[in-house]
Amino acid sequence: MKIIKILNNNAAVCQTEDHQEIICFGKGIAFQRKVGETIEEALIDKKFLPDNADFVGKYQQIISAIPDDYVTLADKIIDNIKVKLGKRLNDNLYISLTDHIFAAVQRYQEGVSLTNTMLWDIKRFYPTEFKLGQESLALIVDELAIRLPEDEAGFIAFHIVNAELDEEVENTYQITKVMTEVLNIVKYHFNVTLDEDSVYYYRFVTHLKFLAQRLLNGSTHQDGGEDPLFQTIKTAYPASFDCSMKVNDFLNKKYHLNLSEEELSYLTIHLDRLIYKTK
Repeated sequence: MKIIKILNNNAAVCQTEDHQEIICFGKGIAFQRKVGETIEEALIDKKFLPDNADFVGKYQQIISAIPDDYVTLADKIIDNIKVKLGKRLNDNLYISLTDHIFAAVQRYQEGVSLTNTMLWDIKRFYPTEFKLGQESLALIVDELAIRLPEDEAGFIAFHIVNAELDEEVENTYQITKVMTEVLNIVKYHFNVTLDEDSVYYYRFVTHLKFLAQRLLNGSTHQDGGEDPLFQTIKTAYPASFDCSMKVNDFLNKKYHLNLSEEELSYLTIHLDRLIYKTK
């Protein structure tokens, strides 16, 4: 592997034989090396192909300002997340999570604690990601002998969700807020306590997450005329349809957003299953 750019002592951008640029990791692989030199394959612990060219510059800025131990720790944490999730994650997780972990440890050492006001919602909506956040805190204990508060597991979970949805942290906060607001409307409309362990709750929350993401990104399903199923669903599930309309009114008043007939139909179906299949 020919070195194109040195990121730090343990990471370098290299060129493969077919001229692809990849980032290579390995303990000391770039120490006292120069651009143009070759790194032996046996020294490389891990390599990956970035999603875009901008990533390399941003990643270099982060790791040049952070001690190598934290970069290695973040890399280990992300490896665990990827293995456990088994799905594609945006490479920007290497930037955002590395920076967050370093900042969180610095805050801890300075006696500063941040309260995660959405911790309860994170546990409800993203249980898998939250569990991975807890595992990340355990790795930090193992490596640094520092026990960060549970709030940080929630923050890490948000970074994971961002990487899953290709969103920024602020957008994920907003998506989660909308999900909470809609669920509150549902609970008060039907005067029920939802079974958060049911498969129908999981499906509804998943539907809600992607619906909120589409709405906030302005990529909603546009009405191309009447949805042929709309009237059928409206008649078949009147109580759930009324609740869907209540949700639509709320979204319109607060966020100036409107659900299409197709989206109202899907929301009504998911609502009906959530409320009546779990009774």
